[in-house]
Amino acid sequence: MTTYGTPSVPPSGPMTSAEKIQGIVDAGTCVGCGACVVLAIGGTAKMRATQGGPVPSFDAGETFSDIAWTACPGKGVDYPELYRQHFGNLPEDWRVGIMNKMWTGFACDQVIRRAGASGGVTSRVLIHLLETGRVDGVVLARQDLPIPGEATWFIARSKEEILQCAGSVYIPVPMLESLSSFRSGERYAMTCVPEQTSALRVLQHAGHEQAQQVEYVLGAYTGTALYPGAIRALLRSKGIPDHDAITSLQWRAGEWPGYLEIKTTGGKTVRSKKVYYNFLIPFYVTRASLQSMDFANEFTDLSVGDAWSPKFESLGAGFSVIASRTEKMTALLEEMETAGLLELDAVDPLEASAMHGHMIDFKKRGGYLRNRWRRLIGLAAPDYGLRPQPLDAARIIVEVIISTIFLIAGTPIARKILEWIPEEILGPAFNKLRLFWKAASKPAKRKGLKNLSMTCHTPEWKS
Repeated sequence: MTTYGTPSVPPSGPMTSAEKIQGIVDAGTCVGCGACVVLAIGGTAKMRATQGGPVPSFDAGETFSDIAWTACPGKGVDYPELYRQHFGNLPEDWRVGIMNKMWTGFACDQVIRRAGASGGVTSRVLIHLLETGRVDGVVLARQDLPIPGEATWFIARSKEEILQCAGSVYIPVPMLESLSSFRSGERYAMTCVPEQTSALRVLQHAGHEQAQQVEYVLGAYTGTALYPGAIRALLRSKGIPDHDAITSLQWRAGEWPGYLEIKTTGGKTVRSKKVYYNFLIPFYVTRASLQSMDFANEFTDLSVGDAWSPKFESLGAGFSVIASRTEKMTALLEEMETAGLLELDAVDPLEASAMHGHMIDFKKRGGYLRNRWRRLIGLAAPDYGLRPQPLDAARIIVEVIISTIFLIAGTPIARKILEWIPEEILGPAFNKLRLFWKAASKPAKRKGLKNLSMTCHTPEWKS
């Protein structure tokens, strides 16, 4: 039986790293981070774009450094060990990880603020790092590369290039593949999603040369991502055929919280409010989104998320929750505040966590349950070495309902039905159902979350 993302050992003896990594891809738990292709010894490995996200592709005879398996987030990363390695101790607050200081705020430059998905804080910090000579390049996800409608990593070396990458990208991008393009002697800042961040930290602590060139790691609070196939499904639902090519795509266009905007060669322009196109999530949510147990991007130096609260939403402009995890990053942010580059307002971590309680629970407790259930029925799933407490019957029942919805919605027939229902009907209906479900499940999902704790264990893939 396959467990924890580890394929069964063949009778001939222990598996090679290549067999293990191929097993992760075949099992469907690969997160498409790109780390393994950087660590391929034979040079045949590369990332391949698919409608199900980026996946590694390599010859059967390819060989990998052992660290490729250790760092692979598709089988899980030993979070307790990594906390101790990187921060020196375990989190006091398991909802958001190790914390030095938290604020709400935004970039003072209104052009930068409006270009960002929320308050423009990430872009402003990256520009400052570049302009003050702390880094030589910035690795970012950029939409509409290599062709319109797709997305990949991009190394920015100017303010203008950073702003070209501003805004959210909600499809997977193999950010760690960029390590192989680093120039010797240069220093970099990198933006990552949580699974990429943890893999990068494993590489850094293992002494990987290019990984150690990353001086600063920044990342967004990360809830759910979509498979690239969701984009064409949305267009088909509006009667736009697959041969009408995309010329541009913005996930958070316009004023905060923004809207999805897609333009095509046929002159079509599709706009969908963020709260409406969320209806794509049950149908096209990535496996990585469902198996992750990290919402707040806990192994970054700086994590940034939308400040979702009535206080900020009523103001109609972008505001961010800003989480500094190191003294070095805190000093940098305070330097920027003094220089008038950032507006920062210290916030209690409990208050900040309440803004994202629903998604924190979705990852911390929901992710654990979904992974455990997959293993119980013989499917691969990552193990992060953590078990959340408490887990009562009400919370388990809620997860049964959530997982059933994802299971049904992800079938080919459900996705086809999705294309037959106009967004003008499905979008508002889904938003109402979402709000209803959020209110109905809130007692179970929030119960005990304030005092969330974790039992640490050795991941099974280590045994």
